[in-house]
Amino acid sequence: MGFAGLPPGSVLGGLHGAGLASLPLEGSSAVSQDGRCCGRGKADGEVESWTPGDPPPGMDELEQGLLMQPWAWLQLAENSLLAKAYITKKGYALLVSDLQQVWHEQVDSSVVSQRAKELNKRLTAPPAAFLCHLENLLRPLLKDDAHPGEAAAFSCDRLAEALILRVRSELSGLPFYWHFHCIQASPSLVSQHLIRPLMGMSLALQDHVRELAALLRMKDLEIQEYQESGATLSRGRLKTEPFEENSFLEQFMVEKLPKACSLGNGKPFVTNLQSLYVAVTKQEVQAAQKLQDAVSGETQISSSTSPQETDSQLLNQPEQPVSAAPALLAPEHQALGASDLVQKPQPSKLKRKKPRGLFS
Repeated sequence: MGFAGLPPGSVLGGLHGAGLASLPLEGSSAVSQDGRCCGRGKADGEVESWTPGDPPPGMDELEQGLLMQPWAWLQLAENSLLAKAYITKKGYALLVSDLQQVWHEQVDSSVVSQRAKELNKRLTAPPAAFLCHLENLLRPLLKDDAHPGEAAAFSCDRLAEALILRVRSELSGLPFYWHFHCIQASPSLVSQHLIRPLMGMSLALQDHVRELAALLRMKDLEIQEYQESGATLSRGRLKTEPFEENSFLEQFMVEKLPKACSLGNGKPFVTNLQSLYVAVTKQEVQAAQKLQDAVSGETQISSSTSPQETDSQLLNQPEQPVSAAPALLAPEHQALGASDLVQKPQPSKLKRKKPRGLFS
């Protein structure tokens, strides 16, 4: 789970309501009058903070941040879910799946502010402060973190085409509620977060197996050379047969594959493969960024030279006298004077370059 720009220990403070304006939260952060969300104080009295007035991240940042987050496994009552989230100072993105369907929600600070007013009428704070509190609530649920989070109860309700993830906690003696309204994810979003990364992971694991098989064959050759030179094993139990890739694959398909494919509720995928998943998604983001930079660079080059500028450059060029001499001369001919060119003309034929294509 990612929380861009949010301090690890921040919680909601600066509450305004019936008798809460002067009630600070001990050991926690606060929201000052200028909207700053402050983290827990350091030993020397310094306080980490960030200002919501900074340039807001675009929705592209939320999408990229969510893509590079690992999946977490949740057990909410009878519901086993996979989830990932990314929170910034200006919004959040959430993705949830039960291996049958995928739900998604992405909102900005205006939606956060409106929903907070509807669900928590006695609490008033900047949207960034509510995002800080949501971070503190979700961290222990979606990410292994040494810092304890706020006590909260989570539940989910499935509707016809939606899933509502409900959060209930307490804040300074008052109840705090939040509802994540997730709708069914689009096919392109499912492809971006599941199909393409899983295909990339499969290709990466296939290359990994090939590298290991090649290494085993080299080890067999090394052992064979030792044996031919008279070396013997002092412990017979360490003796192995030469590696045969085809027979190994056949045995794996029969004996190991059924157990390896028992996905169950998705927990093995979350437990064992998230580092590879994150590495693959980061490659996707970097490749997309390089492509975007290349396209923007070409656009700048093409726009820097307009047709009007080209025409004006041609009109401003001085006229060149017509001469029988070739336009392109070799370096030694360029060093000669004008008289030498008249007395010893050096006619040369321009060799036309043969166009070269991709397959020529």
